[in-house]
Amino acid sequence: MLGFLVRLLPFWVREPLLILVGSVFGVRIMYLAHRDGAWMPAAIGLVFLVFTAVRVRTVARALRARRAAAPASAADGAATDAAKPQQRSQPQPQPQPQPQSQPESESQRPAERRPTAPAAPTASVAAEKEPNAWGQAVAAVAVFAALGAALWLGPHLLPSDDAGAPQAASCGGAEDEELSGAYRKTPRAVTGDELCEALNRPDLARLLGTPAETATAVSGTSGTAPLTDGKVAQPEAQVQFDTYTVHVSVTYNHLSVAQYVKLMEYGEETDVKTLSVLGRPAVLASDHTMKIEIDLGGSASGGPVGQGPLARTLSVALDAKDQGGYYDITVWSTSGALPADSALLDIAEKMLPTLPERTV
Repeated sequence: MLGFLVRLLPFWVREPLLILVGSVFGVRIMYLAHRDGAWMPAAIGLVFLVFTAVRVRTVARALRARRAAAPASAADGAATDAAKPQQRSQPQPQPQPQPQSQPESESQRPAERRPTAPAAPTASVAAEKEPNAWGQAVAAVAVFAALGAALWLGPHLLPSDDAGAPQAASCGGAEDEELSGAYRKTPRAVTGDELCEALNRPDLARLLGTPAETATAVSGTSGTAPLTDGKVAQPEAQVQFDTYTVHVSVTYNHLSVAQYVKLMEYGEETDVKTLSVLGRPAVLASDHTMKIEIDLGGSASGGPVGQGPLARTLSVALDAKDQGGYYDITVWSTSGALPADSALLDIAEKMLPTLPERTV
């Protein structure tokens, strides 16, 4: 539709407009390609610049043709004006005397010659006055400026319509959720909804190394730790992207990180590394997730529990003295790829200060 409208424009409006658009887009894309070091945008920018060069050549040829046609028209007009006096100065032939003859009847008398109208001048008719090329070029630039201003001010003047744009998932409110007694007995324990709000940060995708992605699923639950008879609070939150899934849980028990590291020595965790995060003891470890298949075709039982993709977990103590309890920040992907450990550390350093510390 846009190409059809452009073809309807006059030549001296269309061509300057295409030159302006092609040069602006070509230079901008080439600059971005040089900054990012990408060859594909550079090829696209080169196409825009070649297109612009072709249009410039077309306009230059048209201007040369106009300048060459103007003197030729003036010379033809001058030659025609010079020929007119010569035609008027030619002597007219005198009529020869005719011998007298018998009077003729009215029907036999030849028709009298009527004066004929003067012949039209042989010079070519002046061509219709063409519009000013520079005026049309200025008009094209003004049209382009008006379109740019409309695109720039449109989102501010018109109501936005984001129905077609993908929206990031948000945490659901848990005001009506009834908390377990373990949360009332644990000082300053966070709920699943509070943990979800802290995890679902606007910069979470950038911290994971995938800034272009948006969260597709977000959840938070206020549960309790297994095998504790509901006496240990363990809220959980999870944010899922196309590439990675981030899961965070807080366990309010008396197990310290130092004791947790000793238990890892007897488990199947691999690549264990102790460190400090925000002045608190922490440990990094890797382990496989569980893969559970559920048959929805009417079977009473699903498939067996299998080994899922590898996950990387950062466990951080609730306080600097490591008096018990810890945060677990786990990241995995269905493809098995994992982000760098620095991503887990960045998430912990951004999220943990927003959560209340455990009181003694």
